[in-house]
Amino acid sequence: MRRDEFTEMRAFLEVARERSFTRAASKLGVTRSALSHTIGALEERLGVRLLSRTTRDVAPTAAGARLVESIQPHFESIAAGISAISALRGRPSGEVRIVCPDDAVDLVFRPRLPAFLSDYPEIAVELFVDNGFTNIVERQFDAGVRLGEAIARDMVAVRIGPDVTYAVVGSPQYLARRAAPSTPQDLTDHNCVNLRLPTSGGLYAWEFERDGRDFSVRVEGQLTMSHIGPAINAALDGIGLAYAPKDLVRPYLDSGQLQEVLADWAPTFQGYRLYYPSRRHPSPAFSAFVEAFRYRHR
Repeated sequence: MRRDEFTEMRAFLEVARERSFTRAASKLGVTRSALSHTIGALEERLGVRLLSRTTRDVAPTAAGARLVESIQPHFESIAAGISAISALRGRPSGEVRIVCPDDAVDLVFRPRLPAFLSDYPEIAVELFVDNGFTNIVERQFDAGVRLGEAIARDMVAVRIGPDVTYAVVGSPQYLARRAAPSTPQDLTDHNCVNLRLPTSGGLYAWEFERDGRDFSVRVEGQLTMSHIGPAINAALDGIGLAYAPKDLVRPYLDSGQLQEVLADWAPTFQGYRLYYPSRRHPSPAFSAFVEAFRYRHR
């Protein structure tokens, strides 16, 4: 493969992954116009359109998707080979890209990242926050994070956190105006901060359990958020009740800024898991990341 062909293929993969010429150009360190010219030259040479362009999105065509499927494993092998050679120096190096929900950043990664980055100064970590179900192979992430959910058979799952208990919380100011709910069904009379699910577009139904019975309640309220952090802030501001991991709101519970309701109905989920394709050969940098964040019950 000629050097210009390699450059074109790498540029195409980056645009297909980012679904944006602007973001891909930033990753590659080139201008958007130069990247557009490179992709145009590749399409002209192959005689087929590889990317469908709209004002809001860039997505592979059928031919583009086939090309991604064909060449992406080879680029991954090249990256893994370079990482393996780098490891001969005795210190892992390279980039680790993880997609995860926003609460996992605070609950799992933030406490341990300083030590990891200090121990491995030649490893760069990118945490991409997405509460949906991102296709980590298509988007070329090293791994994704999910909370206590079934993982596809072709994925390896590594537990990276303890069990997570959820809580319904509100500010003293809000609860002074409204009688605290005594059962989850009472939430229908409350102003609840909803969470929009990015994958389906629907609203998340709050989950509860008691006496071995699991069920969910669809709540209503004036405010809807796409991330848990802003929903907690809304509860702190007295707007309404929020549903969040208890460990995430514990500082506010301890300080009295928030109060928990329906504690007897609080559900507990299996801890966060890091998942990645079983067929992919992990780089030394990613292997070091997995071992550093592997959950060890104390």
